[in-house]
Amino acid sequence: MPDTQTKYPPLPLVQTWVWMMVESNTPEIREKGKNNLINCFGSLAKANDYVHQQLQTTKAP
Repeated sequence: MPDTQTKYPPLPLVQTWVWMMVESNTPEIREKGKNNLINCFGSLAKANDYVHQQLQTTKAP
C-alpha cells in the first residue's frame, strides 16, 4: 500500500490515467496513461492499491 506520507495526485486524475491506459484506442494515449501512473507511483500495482484505498476511504461512513 502506498505510504500515507507521500503526496499523490487527486483520485480523479489517477482514474483518468487508468482510463487512458485501459480504454483509449490510441496507443500513444495508452502509453502516456501507463507512464504517468508508473512515474507517480513507481508501479502499476502501487497505483492500483492507491485507487482501491481511496475508494474505500470515500465509501466509509
